[in-house]
Amino acid sequence: MADVPSDSLFRRFSGHPIASLRRAFSAPLEGRPHMGLTKRIIALNAVALVFLIGGVLTVESHRVGLVDERLAGIRQQAQVVASTLAEYTTDEEHHTINLDEAEPLLSQLIAPTSLRARLYGTDGRLELDTRNLLARNVVEVSELPALDFWSRAEQAWNRFYDGVMGVRPFSRLEPYLEMGDDGRIYAEVNRALNGDAAIAERVDDRNRLVLSVAVPVQRFKAIYGALMVSTEGGDIDSILRGERATLIKVFLVALIVMLISSLYLAGFIAEPIRRLAAAADRVRGGRMGREVMPSMPDRQDEIGDLAKSLSEMTRALYQRMDAIESFAADVAHELKNPLTSLKSATEMLRRAGDERSREELMQVVRNDVRRIDRLITDISGASRLDAELSREPSISVDLGHLLTTILEVYRVIGLPRGIALDTALPENVPIRIMGRDERLGQVFRNVIDNAISFSPNDGRITVAARMADRLVRVTVEDEGPGIPPDNLETIFKRFYTERPHEQGFGKNSGLGLSIARQIVEGHGGRIRAENRKDRTGARFIVDLPLAESA
Repeated sequence: MADVPSDSLFRRFSGHPIASLRRAFSAPLEGRPHMGLTKRIIALNAVALVFLIGGVLTVESHRVGLVDERLAGIRQQAQVVASTLAEYTTDEEHHTINLDEAEPLLSQLIAPTSLRARLYGTDGRLELDTRNLLARNVVEVSELPALDFWSRAEQAWNRFYDGVMGVRPFSRLEPYLEMGDDGRIYAEVNRALNGDAAIAERVDDRNRLVLSVAVPVQRFKAIYGALMVSTEGGDIDSILRGERATLIKVFLVALIVMLISSLYLAGFIAEPIRRLAAAADRVRGGRMGREVMPSMPDRQDEIGDLAKSLSEMTRALYQRMDAIESFAADVAHELKNPLTSLKSATEMLRRAGDERSREELMQVVRNDVRRIDRLITDISGASRLDAELSREPSISVDLGHLLTTILEVYRVIGLPRGIALDTALPENVPIRIMGRDERLGQVFRNVIDNAISFSPNDGRITVAARMADRLVRVTVEDEGPGIPPDNLETIFKRFYTERPHEQGFGKNSGLGLSIARQIVEGHGGRIRAENRKDRTGARFIVDLPLAESA
């Protein structure tokens, strides 16, 4: 039927594969809601981080003020006991403390606590010590130094653990020693005897913290002695050790949460990506046939988008490979016919007996050469077309002006066989589309040339355009014999040609309409053919999106 090609080999598979990949990536951003992986990662890690920080802050807030709070409590208790002793056990006349009355009172006041109280006279001599008065101190237990290797190793490990965890970072504190009856060896006792309350922090021989507070036993500004209240070695250490144990538990829980979240993310993100990478390697290697990329339709996130894009791109590449193979086979077939004819004509040329026969054979040779030249030219253009459509940027094109220019050129050069050209284009209304004017001009030239080929003598060709539903529709009608219904799609296949004999041999490659479809689909449009219902003739319809919708 016509200079009628087919789906061009390099027609865009709904566009170029790179464009397909770009569309697949941008599509989710345009309207498909999904939970982004970034949000999931931030949320999961934030939960673990907040959990860890909250626990540390809670424990640290207890640790920082623990010693100060303990000292403040001891001081308050010491002042209460000292005030009570000053009120009920002092002898103003002799300026002394009645020890017979002070002993039961001191024992009664200190017994509910875990503290140790020592009462010193004004000369600094020890008068009373609750360690000798309370039943809880009747038996004093002290740890002996470790003898065997494992016990020493355990103690060394405990010291190392306590130092690392900050349980007993008290190496800078002065050592605590039992001074017997002389209280003036303690600086806080000296200050108390001078009328000032004082505190001290020391460590004993087993590196255990000992807190002490000394306050004056004072009545009406008269000092009767000094009361020293202290903790037993290890009291604060056990509290700090419990706090550190709590901190370790919090850390372990946070670590487990982070490990679980990491494993979840590894399975949720890394594993699908690894599967995609492995599939891509198999596709690249090509040893397993045509590998299909996993599309992961259940994933409603960026990885699902990536899998879908890679799947579509791979499918497009396979289709392009099929198209290239098919195109190569079609080219070989189309070139083989004129080459076979050339071979036969050159062989017959040697046997031609007269000049007329030789001239006829030479004409066959010239026709075949022209046909080969035409085929190579059109094949070269078709092979470059897809790359050009994907590389060249689209610009705003006034389709009405483009059609008017093309039709003016046809009128200037003149149409053959008395054929007339009618137009029905919108006036003073720009028809803006996004594309490439050179390629769009090629589409309409191919369609008009096809109509000229099949128009009868003195026939009319009508080119019309109208806008509707965000599209512009261009129709090209002729008064020829029409298209057989079975061939309405076949005419767009490449190398399909069925022209009137008077068109000449070898002047058409059968790629014109195939190239036209390739260009139109590359612009997001559609081209089709139908027969006119009211009279004979064919109608070609080209739909292209307007610039606003494109």
